[in-house]
Amino acid sequence: MNKIFPDARSALADLLKDGMTLMSGGFGLCGIPQILIEAIHDLKVKDLTVISNNAGVDGAGLGILLETRQIKKMISSYVGENKLFERQYLAGELELEFNPQGTLAERIRAGGAGIPAFFTKTGVGTLVAEGKELREFDGATYVMECGLVADVSIVHAYKGDTEGNLVYRKTARNFNPMMAAAGKVTVAQVEHLVEAGEIDPDAVHTPGIFVHRIVHTPNVAKPIEKRTTRQRIAA
Repeated sequence: MNKIFPDARSALADLLKDGMTLMSGGFGLCGIPQILIEAIHDLKVKDLTVISNNAGVDGAGLGILLETRQIKKMISSYVGENKLFERQYLAGELELEFNPQGTLAERIRAGGAGIPAFFTKTGVGTLVAEGKELREFDGATYVMECGLVADVSIVHAYKGDTEGNLVYRKTARNFNPMMAAAGKVTVAQVEHLVEAGEIDPDAVHTPGIFVHRIVHTPNVAKPIEKRTTRQRIAA
């Protein structure tokens, strides 16, 4: 089975449908599948429910899908860097399901592992728990959270082979491995594409069984969300 596609648009064109649920890896702008997001933008699919830690920033990442109003609902943890997101949400133009960050990560991991729900203390007694089942364990109250599964997951990897085995680099790993496992179909953009067998099995973060399509994206731009520097001390 050939998993390699010549470009992001051809890898996604027959998968995308209006109203579908999409998972998008990354944290801020770190490890985001920018090339795949741009293809979604160009293919003009709409009414998307997007599961992502955040919504990118104005003009980058998922922010470009907000600009064209292709996103109907976000299931997220942190959206504070995106002014357009704020405006659309406050105007009632964008639905939002907020999650504590650890809960969001576990909901995605659970979905990929085939676990329909789990109980956590996080959020008990807050708006997060409203309308959800509460249960007592060992004298403490827990709230039930459901696992998350997407119609399509899009992820970014530092290295991948032709069988879809993926390696992520440092903090760019973030949500990508969980989302790769939780997509009914997973499409990966890969900076360095190698032949099967060239990656040490012990180094694989996402086994190829979870990855259905691969797009080679060398020299992909990596914008820095907030550049922090310090004055160089003279020798």
